[in-house]
Amino acid sequence: MADPLLFNPRTYDPAHFDPETRRLLRATVDWFEERGKRKLIEDYRSRAWLADFLAFSAKEGLFATFLTPASAAEGQQDKRWDTARIAALNEIFGFYGLDYWYAWQVTILGLGPVWQSDNAVARARAAELLAQGEVFAFGLSEKSHGADIYSTDMLLEPDGDGGFLASGSKYYIGNGNAAGLVSVFGRRTDVEGPDGYVFFAADSRHPAYHLVKNVVDSSKYVSEFRLENYPVGPDDVLHTGRAAFDAALNTVNVGKFNLCTASIGICEHAMYEAVTHAHNRILYGRPVTAFPHVRRELTDAYVRLVGMKLFSDRAVDYFRSAGPDDRRYLLFNPMTKMKVTTEGEKVIDLMWDVIAAKGFEKDTYFAQAATEIRGLPKLEGTVHVNLALILKFMGNHLLNPAEYAPVPTRLDAADDDFLFRQGPARGLGAIRFHDWRTAYDAYAEVPNVRRFREQADALCAFVTTAAPDEEQSRDLDLLLAVGQLFALVVHGQLILEQAQLTGLEEDVLDELFAVLVRDFSAHAVELHGKDSATEDQQSWALGAVRRPVVDDARSARVWERVEALSGAYEMKP
Repeated sequence: MADPLLFNPRTYDPAHFDPETRRLLRATVDWFEERGKRKLIEDYRSRAWLADFLAFSAKEGLFATFLTPASAAEGQQDKRWDTARIAALNEIFGFYGLDYWYAWQVTILGLGPVWQSDNAVARARAAELLAQGEVFAFGLSEKSHGADIYSTDMLLEPDGDGGFLASGSKYYIGNGNAAGLVSVFGRRTDVEGPDGYVFFAADSRHPAYHLVKNVVDSSKYVSEFRLENYPVGPDDVLHTGRAAFDAALNTVNVGKFNLCTASIGICEHAMYEAVTHAHNRILYGRPVTAFPHVRRELTDAYVRLVGMKLFSDRAVDYFRSAGPDDRRYLLFNPMTKMKVTTEGEKVIDLMWDVIAAKGFEKDTYFAQAATEIRGLPKLEGTVHVNLALILKFMGNHLLNPAEYAPVPTRLDAADDDFLFRQGPARGLGAIRFHDWRTAYDAYAEVPNVRRFREQADALCAFVTTAAPDEEQSRDLDLLLAVGQLFALVVHGQLILEQAQLTGLEEDVLDELFAVLVRDFSAHAVELHGKDSATEDQQSWALGAVRRPVVDDARSARVWERVEALSGAYEMKP
């Protein structure tokens, strides 16, 4: 019997979506399943460009349906920007291979500045290119200074006729080999400061666009390209001045959310393989899964994966319900990018410790999963960058709650148009949140939720009595340790909210929070050992260490769920 908490192509039926979304999601799964595992792995190993996948997408109108907002859809009812179904497709792409997800992901990034633009000509061009099955690219980062947009060397020289000639290079730009439209960030040579920023649309097929190389050894085409006197007319300009800067950051806000569900898909496919292999391998006369440490590692991997899904599903609701007066998504977004993707690494590592050398074999999905899972925490800002961002919200989130109407589950067929009118990318420290304690109070009788709540309350005490002083606030190493503790509280909060909305079994929830109690304790010990930690902070850290509530019967019941994954899914050869 299929586990209802995990994606399984054999039983997948997204009946909660509208008919066309349901058809497209199922058609995507069927396309991969019909190709089979051998072809999937062969294309990954040979670094083949994704031409057949993109042909399938064009034929079905997949990207066009999912990535055209209603405002550009010319009344076509199935086209909208719907974060819930975008998340579902991320998971499917991750399940079959990150190369497919990456072509889709950078198309989303490339579209961000366009859909935020008032340039009607560029918007219409983008909608038509999508309808033709084209992909897009996001020309932001550069070789010398990465995504430091303050320092762009893409220069736009006025041409004397109201337009510009753009020259410069971009580096690490996905789809740069084939994009029908590349959103490129640069600055004018005749205007100083932020007023000189420009976002403009370029075509990778133009003679002034020079493709240098693929900078990675992969089916993903992560390009370096160079523009030499590329003509930029009024119809190509997407944003100027501060609006161009905001469009860059707001596009990343939209795009980096996709990393969490891609990570989930990778872990799900790998888990089916790992549990099936371990349960059917005999060692010293017993199945590998008979050993207590193996059961513990696979159970930890399973509940961590469930936590990843619960958090991400609930974060979708906050994205879709966001508006000028509710920007809570700006905390939950870096959480999905940082916390969920690093949880994915832990899930893979736990399973890899069990299956050992099997995880290297070339006929497994696991071998590529073990490689690809490493990339997601490092895309769209490093873990450290996102942890530092999360810290901006800590005081208000923990200590200064505000009243909000409850956010429902958002699976409705609505267009998430606010994502393209987010406004200025500032004021994060002023954002308020609903009371995080409410979610924990609902599960106060679950032993490890209660134990973890003790640690969360202790963190509030830390913020009020032992918070980093002015000098320590410049010690990013110490602050990141604090950020990990705060991230765990937020992670647990949304997990509990989603558990209540979905009726998650308390055994699974209790086992999951046993893991979170251990994680909090480990990060507290790490904080204790930081060079600049004060005596008060060291004392607090050791006082926050807790032992999870052990329940052998509960753990055995959760193990039965994990054991049942053996043989539950295997991709056809």
